[in-house]
Amino acid sequence: MMENRIYQMIALCQKARQLVAGEFAAKQAGLEQEAKLVIIAEDASHNTKKLFNDKSGYRNISCKEWGTKEKLGSILGKEPRAVIAIVDENFAKKIDEMISKSQ
Repeated sequence: MMENRIYQMIALCQKARQLVAGEFAAKQAGLEQEAKLVIIAEDASHNTKKLFNDKSGYRNISCKEWGTKEKLGSILGKEPRAVIAIVDENFAKKIDEMISKSQ
């Protein structure tokens, strides 16, 4: 139940254009300090997880491992995505809180 609500919130975030999807776009958002929350798919590669955890930790950006590449991509109407970044503070706080409660 909570999982569906999180995916719905991510979809809403994309509709509001407050989300970037994909490794390159998420990395750019993190480097430019635009990202407020980074979500890494649980089935992403070890190197991808390490890269984003390290970069996010260094820049004090919240980083969560949650969902699958296939589901993250399909909810956004795209190919499978290993990483997405939320660029709006309010969306980021709410999604971060929801993911923390579901784990």
